[in-house]
Amino acid sequence: MDYLLANTPLEALETECLIVAVFNNKKLSPAAQTLDSLTDSLVTDILERGDIQGKVADTLLINYLPHATIKRALLVGFGNADKLTAKAFRKAVSAAANTLKTSQISSADCCLTEIKLEKHNITWNARQIVEAFDAPFYQFNDCKSKPDDKLALASINLHSLTDSDAIQTGIDQGIAIAQGVALAKHISDLPGNICTPTYLAEQALEIAGQHANLTAEILEEADMHKLGMGSFLSVSRGSRQPAKLITLKYNGAAKNSQPIVFVGKGLTFDAGGISLKPGAGMDEMKYDMCGSAAVLGALQAAAQLQLPLNIVGIIPSSENMPDGDANKPGDIVTSMAGLTIEILNTDAEGRLILCDALTYAKKFNPDVVIDMATLTGACLVALGRVPSGLLGNNDTLCNDLLSASETALDSVWRLPLWDEYQDQLKSNFADIANIGGRDAGTITAACFLSRFTEDYQWAHLDIAGTAWKSGDAKGATGRPVPLLVQYLLNRADAA
Repeated sequence: MDYLLANTPLEALETECLIVAVFNNKKLSPAAQTLDSLTDSLVTDILERGDIQGKVADTLLINYLPHATIKRALLVGFGNADKLTAKAFRKAVSAAANTLKTSQISSADCCLTEIKLEKHNITWNARQIVEAFDAPFYQFNDCKSKPDDKLALASINLHSLTDSDAIQTGIDQGIAIAQGVALAKHISDLPGNICTPTYLAEQALEIAGQHANLTAEILEEADMHKLGMGSFLSVSRGSRQPAKLITLKYNGAAKNSQPIVFVGKGLTFDAGGISLKPGAGMDEMKYDMCGSAAVLGALQAAAQLQLPLNIVGIIPSSENMPDGDANKPGDIVTSMAGLTIEILNTDAEGRLILCDALTYAKKFNPDVVIDMATLTGACLVALGRVPSGLLGNNDTLCNDLLSASETALDSVWRLPLWDEYQDQLKSNFADIANIGGRDAGTITAACFLSRFTEDYQWAHLDIAGTAWKSGDAKGATGRPVPLLVQYLLNRADAA
């Protein structure tokens, strides 16, 4: 999809479709008022007939406008203009995108940047429009002999007579985020026989090759063995696919500026190991690498936006399979940090690869470290599929992520990381157990990771409920790429 800035007065505009806002009580946005005057009060007449109420996400496509160079108009409801929330704005714009998705319209002019929101500016409006229009047009065709029909809509012009620079900034940000989300979706949707740890490494190298200030480094199992990553390597022993430790570095600030480090879990398929998962729904365990996909998407977006930051992405990648050499319940392994771990459940493997990656992160002298992982089914039980779980050892970092999530509309909810939970990880035979029992599974998983993050500011995002959807809408969501990029934008603004 192409997104362009347009500033032709509506009176002189020629377009296949004009997108305008209407509100409750038959109120029209400025662009809708202009359209109404150009069409002999057609919009007013439609509202008077009650064909559209103006409620949030109401849409009405008018397929013919007599005596006008504007061929069609899409009326979009935004509810009460004085009480419009950011989520309602995004919901309405998404409804507009879905309406045009099923049409034969190839290009449209969008006048929704003009809508006023109490806490957001026109740059945010433009960014959200780009993200909302891009999302439903994502298609996965890589593994289909007959690709899905190509969708007609190919370009959106964001229309405004003023604020051109602010809107262009929003377009640029929106494109970078949308492309980062699309990359994360695509990599995540690939099956496990294609998207292996080696494939993830190749993707990192490819992304690095497209940007002058990105570099990639791939560590092999022999390298990890020399570093003492016994916890990580214990997981990969059960797979015929060699593990990879992928590092993607973006340099946009001074060389001595401490980097922001993202760590993404990269289990390209998780069968559970010896603690085998149930067969139903196991296909979705190809999504156990969504954290790594988000890291790649966020680093690509940062490079596109040329953010004045240093960022490091670390991806520990493996499969978790029930081979004869796989971990067994009761095995004890030694992590890179020197802590011994009793493996009580081989399906709690994500923390086993993450702990060594989090230890490895110290070598970069990080300002902050943020990991993201489809770590616990308990997070889905606790929070559903709306927010990601957030835990961490630093209030400022966690609050910054909460603020970024509200701006990005990529929700998170903070859970406690209290010392009392650490007792659940006690082991009679090792320094720590890899599970803490049935209670508070998301929290005890983060408690495990916290043992390896004491030397820096750290936050953990459990995206098990938000990284993909099941059922008829099965597919990756690309989250938390919007949250990560918004956090980076906020840090860049403060730099």
